[in-house]
Amino acid sequence: MADSKRILMLAMDKKVEALRMASGLTLLDDRVHIAIWGALANSAEVAEQIEALEFSEVPMRELDARNPDTACAALAAEIMDSDVVYCV
Repeated sequence: MADSKRILMLAMDKKVEALRMASGLTLLDDRVHIAIWGALANSAEVAEQIEALEFSEVPMRELDARNPDTACAALAAEIMDSDVVYCV
């Protein structure tokens, strides 16, 4: 069996869809983590996805888009620590 991969889901434009896709990726034996560019909407759809991701213990990191230098540095570190990156 191959080693598990570290998958980064970057939620940018379609954040709810990115969260949904990350939930689906938890069915694999790979490690999934999420970086969120900016704030998430306060909606029932987001809450539902976050609940599923928390249940699966998927780490999520919100990147403050108002401070692009810090956010870009944090994102670069996340990307370098990942085997696969999906941007949604």
